[in-house]
Amino acid sequence: MTTYALTDSWTMTRRELAHWARQPVQVIVGLIFPVMLLLMFGYLIGGGRGVQGEYLDYLVPGMLALTMAFGLEGTMLAVTQDLNKGVIDRFRSMPMTNGAVLVGRSTADMLQSAVSLVVMIGVGYAIGWRASGSVGGFLGALGLLLLFRFAMLWIGIHLAMVAGKPEMLQAVQILVWPVGFLSNAFATPDSMPAWLGTVVEWNPMSQTATAVRDLFGTPGGEPGHVWAAVVWPLILLAVFFPLAVRRFGRLSR
Repeated sequence: MTTYALTDSWTMTRRELAHWARQPVQVIVGLIFPVMLLLMFGYLIGGGRGVQGEYLDYLVPGMLALTMAFGLEGTMLAVTQDLNKGVIDRFRSMPMTNGAVLVGRSTADMLQSAVSLVVMIGVGYAIGWRASGSVGGFLGALGLLLLFRFAMLWIGIHLAMVAGKPEMLQAVQILVWPVGFLSNAFATPDSMPAWLGTVVEWNPMSQTATAVRDLFGTPGGEPGHVWAAVVWPLILLAVFFPLAVRRFGRLSR
């Protein structure tokens, strides 16, 4: 049974990767957008209120966390398009492991997220950012970023099935963007009004960004945030993963 599940999930993953080959522009745009944000905040806006030391050292880890929060639109669009075209209904009528479609979609998304991290880190190094922590800390930071992405991914899958139509994605985007910008990706909470700083500090993305900065050995990191950067995504997964699976199981009933 496990072999069938893995085979079906890999088949669905290959389907998503084939879409990349046929529609490379969408993938390239998804990679370029966070790079543009990094360059814009690093050079055009710059400064980083309340940030000590080189702003890029603070900004790049925050942008890595922000990149893991953004990009859900592509996943949500793919899910809603499959729903409206009846593709998922056809898959559900086949002798296929239940949930293989979602696993394939999430696996492909995580692969793209890993590529995005490599691109962003490469750009960061190109413009002068350096991680001064240990190799273990560097790998741990990457693990936290991908864990956060995995949690955000399942939120996106669930919301896509709730929305049902591609036209509803704009409403969902309105919810995604505040999560990214109400964080410490660009500036420290100390530079903000007290009430806003409290909201920013409790943002799960801020916890990930702070822990990643600490593991990278860059300004803005604080010891003790790694556990929060692990717990928050696990809580989100515990809520939205079963919701997404249950929603998928109820389709076309």
